[in-house]
Amino acid sequence: MDPSPTTLEVLWNKLLDPALYRDNAAPVIGALVGLFAAWVAAGWVSRLVYRSLKLAKIDETLARFTTKFTWWGLLILALACCLESFGVKTTSYAAAIGALGFSIGLAFQGALGNFAAGIMLLVFRPYKVGDVIVVGGQTGKVDEIDLFSTTLDTPDNRRIMVPNGSIFGSTIENTSYHHTRRVEVTVGAGYSADIDQTYEILMRGICAVPGILSEPAPEVVLLELGNSSVNWSVRVWSSTADFGLIKQRTIRAVKLALDHAGIEMPFPQMDVNLRGSALANLVPNTERKAA
Repeated sequence: MDPSPTTLEVLWNKLLDPALYRDNAAPVIGALVGLFAAWVAAGWVSRLVYRSLKLAKIDETLARFTTKFTWWGLLILALACCLESFGVKTTSYAAAIGALGFSIGLAFQGALGNFAAGIMLLVFRPYKVGDVIVVGGQTGKVDEIDLFSTTLDTPDNRRIMVPNGSIFGSTIENTSYHHTRRVEVTVGAGYSADIDQTYEILMRGICAVPGILSEPAPEVVLLELGNSSVNWSVRVWSSTADFGLIKQRTIRAVKLALDHAGIEMPFPQMDVNLRGSALANLVPNTERKAA
């Protein structure tokens, strides 16, 4: 007795049957033409989308992602239409595709969260490549903005990659957003110093700092009467690029100005008074016997 043909043999025999190609030639040719037309249309539409995003000055990363998403979306839609023309009910797989997508979403929820945060960062653009930011406890210059992470270069030349999810959900400090920054130095003067004289000395000292901006004008502000000193705030403005240098110069100028004027900069001190048995415990036994 001959064994029954396997499923693979049955499928192979159908593929070799000339009637299959004779009866389905028109639909197959139509599907191929449709896919080719969809491929051409997807390329044209994606290029149009890319140019529109570039004219709108959208970030390069987001523009490329949107272009690719448009291209693949149109091709998948065309493929689904071709399958429908052959009697394949793609709607019957909607539930399975949805369940699969839900499972994948749960498995990659962290990565998808970073991806969504990356999209929002590229849309709202709180910083750009080259900006110096403080985020996630890290300070550095932005080297690259990806869809999943942001790459920073620290002042001591370390490369740090921060997930976009932790960036978008926290406070972002962009220290290079504006062209100018204010340098502020707090200093304390002794109570014995004349207040008006101290003001004049500090003002002359900071006005002589090279590189500061004349507008806004430098200022010296009396802050408070502290526990051991009269506290002042010295404020000058500089360009953002020279912020660190101007701050160093300002600190130096303040210290030299007070030193030349003989004004003391007091520091916290503590007086300890020892009495009775506490003083006796500090004296060595040999000294007490000698006494």
